[in-house]
Amino acid sequence: MTQHNGTRPIDAASGTGASDPTSLPLFAPAVAGPARPGRERSKFRLTPTDLDPATPLPADLTVHQTYTQPVAPSSGAGADAGSAGLDWALVAAFRSQASEQLSAALGGDRGRLDRQAQRELGRSIILELLETEAAEQVSAGRDPWTPHDQQALATAVFDALFGLGRLQPLVDDDRVENIIITGHDTVRLELTDGTLLPGPPVADSDDELIDFLVFLASRSEVNARPFSEAQPRLHLRLDGGARLAAAAWVTPRPSVVIRRHRLRRVTLADLVDRGTLTPLAASFLAAAIRARKSVVVAGPQGAGKTTMVRALCAEIPTHEAIGTFETEYELHLHELPDVHPIVHAWEARPGSGERGPDGRQAGEFSIDEALYDSFRFNLSRQIVGEVRGREVLAMIKAMESGAGSISTTHAATAEAALRKLVTCAMEAGAHVTQDYATRAVAENIDLVVQLHLDTTPLPDGTARRDRWVSEILAVTPGEREKGYATTHVFTPSGTGQSEQAGPAVPGVLPDEYRALERYGFDLAGFYAQAAHHPPHHQPGEAAS
Repeated sequence: MTQHNGTRPIDAASGTGASDPTSLPLFAPAVAGPARPGRERSKFRLTPTDLDPATPLPADLTVHQTYTQPVAPSSGAGADAGSAGLDWALVAAFRSQASEQLSAALGGDRGRLDRQAQRELGRSIILELLETEAAEQVSAGRDPWTPHDQQALATAVFDALFGLGRLQPLVDDDRVENIIITGHDTVRLELTDGTLLPGPPVADSDDELIDFLVFLASRSEVNARPFSEAQPRLHLRLDGGARLAAAAWVTPRPSVVIRRHRLRRVTLADLVDRGTLTPLAASFLAAAIRARKSVVVAGPQGAGKTTMVRALCAEIPTHEAIGTFETEYELHLHELPDVHPIVHAWEARPGSGERGPDGRQAGEFSIDEALYDSFRFNLSRQIVGEVRGREVLAMIKAMESGAGSISTTHAATAEAALRKLVTCAMEAGAHVTQDYATRAVAENIDLVVQLHLDTTPLPDGTARRDRWVSEILAVTPGEREKGYATTHVFTPSGTGQSEQAGPAVPGVLPDEYRALERYGFDLAGFYAQAAHHPPHHQPGEAAS
């Protein structure tokens, strides 16, 4: 039952706007309130498709704005447009009413309607609620909602019920690549062109943001993840493929990063067009993948490692069966059947509850187990997505089991990536010695592709990010002191990291890589360009 205070519905049980998403009756038992008596209906009609579109972000969006109210062109950055935005307590109240009615309609047998059918039912319930409320506005002599207000409110309620709430428009906007949150009202958006700018608040308080994250983590029907004071970190794949990482209770304020991988269907040629690497480097990498060289893509956070892996995978012949192994799906090769007809994709699953005698939580499924199972799937390539720790053992095993594997890791330089992988291997296994770890890395990794991320402050207070391939390093066993030898096939374009201003240039080509010419590598072009770029040898680096 709903009481009214002005134009804001108030939850009769709590006297509040019912803003806690974890209390949604859709995900917990609820008692439906009595239906309100018939009232005059407004002429407004909202079709299901009207609920989907999100208003695009204005170019000069500031932290004070809501996503429903673009700033006029005359208002500069920092203009306060918050008073013109949605009433989020009103959104929360309608969401609560809609979820109660949806729970009552579904009853105890939620399985009789699939997810899409439940969403369509939710749409019709939201429509009914807004029509009734619009009629009450007119009957009470208050100013009626405009069609824009009604559509914005309907979209927000639907997003709160089925989507990401106030985050949904940001995730839906094709210009936004990363959403960086360090508290409910401290939001930064990284656009696809590399620009960084302030974003709108995503909750009314830090507590509300944490409650929403808990709700978001627990509602997944496929791969729910715990998030609590006992487990204060969250890594989650969102609908649509975005990746969410969050931390709370162990940070001053809740910290969240949502990464949207905009370039799923991408090739090395596309990256050449974007200035990420030269045509010659693309020719070399494409030939290396076809020749089944095992590659590690390294770089800092946000440098575009996953995008580079997708582009490399586009060079894998279509007849090859691929297996991907990830903590959360990010590569999404299995969603491109025209590019990769045969892909078996595995996603790890964290356990929950107390640990058993073997130290594992109930329901846990690791990348190691997925890789073990994959040996019965007749795979041609096994790709272990991101190596942050013990995943390195799965990466090494995949590379030992068959040539042509691809992985990523975080590192500042290509050689630092090798040292990090050795360290990860030693930390991952109690019986892994430094000699074994070094030998395993040196014998199984052929190439390291290093990505560089450059952030340039702009006069208006924002920033631009540029990414490019800064090194391509060939690795071979050897060098008694280090356990491996390296050769810069492509080297930074300047004499030092601080001077480079673009993609790597030809360096030294080991003799064995001349055979890549048969796979399409422009060998003559390499030697011609290398003559104009004398190589810069690193200490202990091999030269041919």
